[in-house]
Amino acid sequence: MKATGIVRRIDDLGRIVIPKEIRRTLHIRESDPLEIFTDREGQIILKKYSPIGEMTTFAKQYAESLAQVSGHAAVIADRDQFVAAAGGYKQLLNKSISKQLEDSVNHRETVLASKGDRSFINICGEIEADYQHQAIAPIICEGDVIGSVALLENNNRGKMGEVEQKLVLSAAGFLGRQMEQ
Repeated sequence: MKATGIVRRIDDLGRIVIPKEIRRTLHIRESDPLEIFTDREGQIILKKYSPIGEMTTFAKQYAESLAQVSGHAAVIADRDQFVAAAGGYKQLLNKSISKQLEDSVNHRETVLASKGDRSFINICGEIEADYQHQAIAPIICEGDVIGSVALLENNNRGKMGEVEQKLVLSAAGFLGRQMEQ
């Protein structure tokens, strides 16, 4: 744990303000859910809550199934990082999503692109794209964007088409409905 040197007082309603700099650094937005943990030493730990993160095992299994059926690498992300990868690109696990991917899913855009296309995006903020083709869909739960599903391909055997687009839309729809239950 790292000390920030910032001290805040609790108000009469039990609230504490998380400084803007910390919220910006950790990508905590207004209305983002936070999970509260305590330990034996009396520390209170706030952690961003990720509904998809709770389904990590299920997301991994789904990504494996999607990769096997499609023949492409499959990755699943929450709003901040990648939580599952199969068929390649395991180096993306626990890496931050890119600002481009964040903006795309927040605008509820489905992306079907090849490298060199204007709509092609680097999905990871920490690793440069080493794939040629992508199909990406946002995961929506109860009207809110909670993550994304992507198929990635590095071979030049052809662009991704309608089949891959329908696969990511179907996967995103299924994961969104799972989270509603």
